[in-house]
Amino acid sequence: MKTVATIALLLCMSLLSAQLQHPKASPASHLTQDVGLTTIEIQYSRPAVKGRTIFGDLVPYGRIWRVGANASTKITVDSEVTVKGHVLPPGTYALYAFPEAEEWQVVFHKNTAHWGDGRNDYDPTEDAFRVAVKPEKIPYLQENFLISFEHLTHDSAQLTLIWERTKISVPLKVDTHTQMLKEIEGELANNPTAQTYYEAARYLQEQETDYDTSLAYLNKALELGGDTYYFHRVKSLVEAALGRYDAAIGSAKKSLKLAEALGKDEFVRMNQKNIETWSILKQK
Repeated sequence: MKTVATIALLLCMSLLSAQLQHPKASPASHLTQDVGLTTIEIQYSRPAVKGRTIFGDLVPYGRIWRVGANASTKITVDSEVTVKGHVLPPGTYALYAFPEAEEWQVVFHKNTAHWGDGRNDYDPTEDAFRVAVKPEKIPYLQENFLISFEHLTHDSAQLTLIWERTKISVPLKVDTHTQMLKEIEGELANNPTAQTYYEAARYLQEQETDYDTSLAYLNKALELGGDTYYFHRVKSLVEAALGRYDAAIGSAKKSLKLAEALGKDEFVRMNQKNIETWSILKQK
């Protein structure tokens, strides 16, 4: 009898623990975006409009919203991010909002343990900070709630929340330049190769800063045996930025010859164009 009772108990427990897997009305989404050297991750769920009025009705004005559905939306940053003058340290935060017709409060909240919006347990003293943003009307219907990143640069991005016909944009900034200088310093102190010096030089050239240091890195790259069309190409750009057009033309000609031998037509054309431009500029 004990055996039968045990089997019955196990069967009952098995039936209780079994759950039917089914599609979610608000499917989960995981978004990862690099901004410079910083990685930002968003985990959220995507409810649909389904013919409803969203803001001011389904999502009431003046009340906390989880910025999605189901569990609270989470944002994770792996290095310091600045949001409208507020510093967000590395870590994971719950993302909330208080929508209003004319202005929203977007909240970065330190307590990530609440389910949904944590309405009954939400404590504003646990906010990392809030920022005010203006809602924007869009000329199309966004059926499923969408979080995305727009206007990406090495140093910034806009975190956007879009649903129904409303769009919210939150500006984010990162100090990629300081991070990159530390990265360069560390790599150059650890048995750097020609490619290491080239990549450091190219970064400075792309940022239009410290051309003298960039040129020194390129010369070191060439000294270490990196006689390539792209090394000479970047060197020509740095020399031109320094106003040394004769040197720039010489480097561009070397790049052109090496690129031509490898069938790199795009670099051949770019060098030809620059040689023509710099030949005119050096006469002025």
